[in-house]
Amino acid sequence: MEDVMSKVKEYREIYSQLKKRLRWKVSDSRSLMMVASLYVTNERAFDLDRFVEISDYIKNEVGAFSTLKHEIRFTFAAMLDTRCETPEAKFHEFLVLYDSLVEAGFSRGTFTYIAAMTLLSNDDYSTDLPYHAMKVYKEMRAQHFFLTGHSDYPFATLLAQREGDQSELIYKIEGFYTKLNDSGFRKGNDLQSMSHILSLHDEASQDELVNRCIHLFDTMKQAGIKMKAMFYPQIALLSFVNADSNLVNQVKDVWEELNSEKHFKWHKDINLMMAVNLLISDKIENSTVMQASLSTAIETLIQAQQATMIATISTVSVTTAGGDS
Repeated sequence: MEDVMSKVKEYREIYSQLKKRLRWKVSDSRSLMMVASLYVTNERAFDLDRFVEISDYIKNEVGAFSTLKHEIRFTFAAMLDTRCETPEAKFHEFLVLYDSLVEAGFSRGTFTYIAAMTLLSNDDYSTDLPYHAMKVYKEMRAQHFFLTGHSDYPFATLLAQREGDQSELIYKIEGFYTKLNDSGFRKGNDLQSMSHILSLHDEASQDELVNRCIHLFDTMKQAGIKMKAMFYPQIALLSFVNADSNLVNQVKDVWEELNSEKHFKWHKDINLMMAVNLLISDKIENSTVMQASLSTAIETLIQAQQATMIATISTVSVTTAGGDS
């Protein structure tokens, strides 16, 4: 638990640096919270000047009407900086991947950029992968036409990179969705995201994972945490570890620590998400068994959350810009 609290301290310090430097450039402080979390969960040392330099590079390298001209560039600067030794060089590879997804049928915009980022670290990338990802997306959409949208692009792209029969994977996701709904979880986008994350688990059976999620939900509720559908993905992540009450108590302790901070006290929902992400990232460091699948799931979840939030708060500016490039 001491290690987790040190992560909270680091998270707070990075956020404070970002807030001081970018307070007039970022309209919603939650985006800076997300950026700070990327450095902590990826165990990447934060250099403010370097981060700003990468952000400015992105802004200067894209077209006048690109989404990346706007404040969402800070998100992608953090993603590049936490993943790559040479962020500027990788940025151009990233743009090529983005264009390949657009060519395969993905719509231009924030979520396709996020999807492109999931491809950037794939050493086995092939030119047919974007088309395969679109096929997975269409299969997802066939299952839940009204729920599946652009925000599912990152998960579709991530799932397309997994080995095995993709149709079986979609069937597995649908199985989670149905069983969780039958167990009291509400239908909707959050349950779909929860099902996507659970499908990344290769060890436990479907019934075992569903039971873990039920137990976690009930235990968190009993601990005094007001449960909402938006927390379903976090429950899925916690199920990768275990479902005991001690884990929930740790989540609550970190959550309350974040809630006590003056910078974060007005964002209790985001704080709970961060508490889970920080705690899980600590668990990853101490378990080589679950490292690969969990780290990918966490990274994708954080990115998807970030994309959803920033896409919402920057809708006006992006719409005014009139397009992407």
